[in-house]
Amino acid sequence: MKKTVPTYELYGEKTGERPDFWLHCETIPSRSSLYHWEIGLHRHESFFQILYIAGGSGDAVFGNAVHMIEPPVVITVPPALSHGFRFSRDIDGFVFTILASHLKTTPGERSRLGAWLAVPHLIRLDGGEDAAYIAATLRRLAGEWETSRGNRADLLDAYLTAALTLAARLETSDDGDDSSQSENERRVQRFQALLQQHLRSHWPAAAYARELGLSQTHLNRITRAVAGLSAHEMISRKLVGEAKRELVFTRASVQEISFRLGFADPAYFSRFFLRETGVTPRAWRLAERERLGA
Repeated sequence: MKKTVPTYELYGEKTGERPDFWLHCETIPSRSSLYHWEIGLHRHESFFQILYIAGGSGDAVFGNAVHMIEPPVVITVPPALSHGFRFSRDIDGFVFTILASHLKTTPGERSRLGAWLAVPHLIRLDGGEDAAYIAATLRRLAGEWETSRGNRADLLDAYLTAALTLAARLETSDDGDDSSQSENERRVQRFQALLQQHLRSHWPAAAYARELGLSQTHLNRITRAVAGLSAHEMISRKLVGEAKRELVFTRASVQEISFRLGFADPAYFSRFFLRETGVTPRAWRLAERERLGA
């Protein structure tokens, strides 16, 4: 008889009790010791996990595959993956559980980082500046999570993004340098950087194309080849993504959020959101926060 793999939320935590409920942190011994140092197979539909293990030993189980844990190591676990762990009693480190919808890049998104985030990884931190920086950043992330100091949310975001991006780079560095990356991928990355910079100014696709020294037709051809979307679709998706983050992770009104995103007319923002998602901003916020127990 096939054993059912249970699906857990954030270990039963009441996520809505903190404004930064998108992130939870605890030491690995504090949880694993309650279960005799073994966490059975389970999965999280909405959460991405990072384990930073500085000492001890054990095994990571992904489905039917077992991997030896050799510290110092970072382990990433994407949403919906069946996983479990066996730890030695001297295990030392942290586990971070993050709402996948809060990540800057969505696991499974059509990009190099999106593809990397969609599968589990064990990344050895056995030397080099990047490895040391990842370890230090994750320790800072754990320390900041325990505090209530100013600009805390921004620092949590920055530490998380830096650690994940560097971990992905560190693991893929053995494949060669950036010469393996196509010119089209580099152009899309430059487009995404400009998009982050000018999103709230509502630049049209033609303006981004001019800034990149391309025709709009050429830009669309490149973005469709790399991301599967036109430039306009990427702009709209980015705006919707930022709107969703504001709706879930802040208490700002729909009107305030529309102004933050550069919409002069809140009614137009609501129509835009409805057209892109099929629901109004308020209805989406209520449904999503209810789903997350916030």
